[in-house]
Amino acid sequence: MIGISTNRTEYRNDIAEEIRLFLGLTEIVLTEEANSDSLETVFDLQMERNGSRYELRATAGGVFVQDSFELPNDASALLVKKIEKRRLKLACYQLLKQLYPDVSTPWGSLTGIRPTKLFRELSSDGEESARRVFRETFDVSPEKTVLAASICAVQKPYIESVRPNEIDLYVGIPFCKTKCLYCSFPSEVLSKNDRLTPYLHALQADIACGAEIAETQGLTVRSLYIGGGTPSVLSAAQLDELLSFLLERYASFGTECTVEAGRPDTIDREKLDTLKRLGVTRVSVNPQTMNDETLRRVGRTHTAADIVETYRLVREAGFDSVNMDLIAGLPGETPDDMRRTCAEIEKLAPDCLTVHSLAIKRSSRLKTEGTEFTLPDAAAAEEMTRIGAACAENLGMRAYYMYRQKYMSGNLENVGYALPGKECVYNIDMMEETASILSHGAGTMTKRVFGGENRIERLPSPKDVPTYTAKLELLCERKRAFFS
Repeated sequence: MIGISTNRTEYRNDIAEEIRLFLGLTEIVLTEEANSDSLETVFDLQMERNGSRYELRATAGGVFVQDSFELPNDASALLVKKIEKRRLKLACYQLLKQLYPDVSTPWGSLTGIRPTKLFRELSSDGEESARRVFRETFDVSPEKTVLAASICAVQKPYIESVRPNEIDLYVGIPFCKTKCLYCSFPSEVLSKNDRLTPYLHALQADIACGAEIAETQGLTVRSLYIGGGTPSVLSAAQLDELLSFLLERYASFGTECTVEAGRPDTIDREKLDTLKRLGVTRVSVNPQTMNDETLRRVGRTHTAADIVETYRLVREAGFDSVNMDLIAGLPGETPDDMRRTCAEIEKLAPDCLTVHSLAIKRSSRLKTEGTEFTLPDAAAAEEMTRIGAACAENLGMRAYYMYRQKYMSGNLENVGYALPGKECVYNIDMMEETASILSHGAGTMTKRVFGGENRIERLPSPKDVPTYTAKLELLCERKRAFFS
């Protein structure tokens, strides 16, 4: 157990995230004592302010870091908080680097989900200035700095095309055929106790409410994304009813409509024909790995051969924008396994490829049963992501969006690659927070982006299906107020 002793307790969570870059899921507690026999290590961070001048001292394990800085007297409260937090996190990071020099931190001190969003903000003083801050202030590796810069360049025309009255739609189907070992999403496994049918009825009421808001506020749809869970667990008839209802109420899916048809064991030709007929333009077929042994290990009920067959059906159905997901660092896998997987993916030649780094979440079986599984170390995980990147390059793709999660193998990232012109609009808008999102379904997040004010507000939906259906009327009232 690790302790944090600080006179700036409002930043304890930010300090804890910095510590977890080096120590993973270690339990972290706030303590008033800088020395405590009950704790393995105590990180003592003290920040004193005298007028515009700050003095900062960070201590742990006999190592210390000192810092001093000044802020303008007229600095806004928002700027003061931003700089205070940044300086505390950097001091903690510098301390950790001395204590754990062998831990790989390719993103340096950055703990946020969206490094590209930060890079774009810093680029207001020029791209080279942003690169310098990434390298020299945040200690981001040259490789990751180049990645952030290149993604921002690809995203630029998409971000500039967003109009003030545009929204993206998201529809969540929180049901799966089975629960994967690494999954932490609040999705339900389909069973005889049918919650899916009443959920779909509630979802239609949610969609009707959203369409009414869009019409009243003069909002137009930019893109639609149906995710999960696994949306393709729905029958062809259920998919038909859902998409028809969406089209009836919103009139358009915008320039793009994506459906995660993620698991091959939930896809057939009838479903694909239904999706195509109703205007879906982009689908995902997500193998995660082409290793049958790993698929069984993580709880999937399909084989690599099933993935190949499903991909063939998708192409025969006429889809010319297909994404495939891979995960680097799955239990028991090695870089050689990743090479074999990528060799098979290159034969299929999808239009988009998303390479995820395994994230070990507290609520996943991988965490609760983790002692049973051998995970690749940080160096192996990093090599796997490089193999995935090389696969995308061999296919003619370029990186177009990226995000990080807590507790990722090797402190790495998830990267989406696409052929030029095949980039997913929704993924860019959602990850860079440049367009408002009106979401429908349990566990979804509605966002309102106030572009001219550099402000974002969020409205979450209840995560579990029974609570969502029970509180739907209240949720709709909140959405109306949210967009009024």
